Amino acid sequence: MSHAPKIRLEHVEKKYPGSRTPAVEDLSLEVEEGEILVLVGPSGCGKSTTLRLVNRMIEPTGGTIHLDDEDVTSVNADRLRRRMGYVIQQVGLFPHQSIAQNIATVPSMLGWDRARVSERVDELLTMVGLDPETYRDRYPRELSGGQAQRVGVARALGADPEIMLMDEPFGAIDPITRERLQNEFLRLQAELRKTIVFVTHDIDEAIRMGDRIAILGERSHIRQIDTPERILAFPVDDFVRDFIGSGSTLKGLQFEVVDDAVELDPYPTMGVDDDPARALRAAQDANAAYVLLLDETGRPTRWLSVEDLESAERVTAESGTEVLAKVELGATLFEALEQMLISAAAVACVVRDDGSLYGVVRLTHLNRVIRQARVEAREHYERIGAAS
Repeated sequence: MSHAPKIRLEHVEKKYPGSRTPAVEDLSLEVEEGEILVLVGPSGCGKSTTLRLVNRMIEPTGGTIHLDDEDVTSVNADRLRRRMGYVIQQVGLFPHQSIAQNIATVPSMLGWDRARVSERVDELLTMVGLDPETYRDRYPRELSGGQAQRVGVARALGADPEIMLMDEPFGAIDPITRERLQNEFLRLQAELRKTIVFVTHDIDEAIRMGDRIAILGERSHIRQIDTPERILAFPVDDFVRDFIGSGSTLKGLQFEVVDDAVELDPYPTMGVDDDPARALRAAQDANAAYVLLLDETGRPTRWLSVEDLESAERVTAESGTEVLAKVELGATLFEALEQMLISAAAVACVVRDDGSLYGVVRLTHLNRVIRQARVEAREHYERIGAAS
């Protein structure tokens, strides 16, 4: 990211005629190049109004808006908007134009030749997972909600804009399709690195999509702006805490990867030909209630309790309880926690690509990570307070 922000709002205000109260009041914020900044807050707090101010679909009544250090409040608004892609919840495709014509809207306005426009349309359809041969000549009425939303994203990317503004783009879609589109968009963003301002009322979507989140109160007053991890670890006031809701600690586990976040402890294991008495002593030495039975390739297969080992002269591939709780390297601690809840031993096995045991995640690991995240977030805000 560059040192100079891509977008900068300074003391921006929007007051509609006849209203005593501004819709947006004294808003200052910065958006770095290549990041997704999510504006989230309760209905009516000014999120969408703020977004429309950025590309001057509505004009501010005070303050300045800078793009690359240029004050854009005095430049040609149409030219400004062509530098920005815009995606809305209702998609807004032109119903009497084909999908290709919809995507070509801005490139055609910019005077691109027909061959270049056609190539760009096919490129974008492929990028958002729609076969150009199948969808190029269809009309919006022939698309599902998820397909239409993909076309909306493709149209916003038509002229390869520097900035994308997204106003609840996935809000009207069923949960399964919504998650797929979110994942697809994050995949695209990893390649394209656009500067994105994203509006939602859903804190879970904000956590999933945002590099940073700005939680807004009335009149777009910023109550907290930071990374999802730090906001979840350290809400700065009751408003933020209430808006995030219960479970913020668990949500924070989505940002920690098992092999990065914790130093996995060794766990007592045995093979089918090993001596149960020796495995029992290993469990007692490790203060563990179970031993993991591994197959000949090192894959965890069964949990053997201390009681199982005390009463067994030998173990078999059917002894004990089947190992169900497994996560692969690269899984999040949240995924590991979900697996712990179904584990006979209340731990999750972490396995390599070939299924062999890498280590186990215990609840003590999660507790340690959560406490460390809170300490680091608190120290961060203490440093900010001392510097201000």
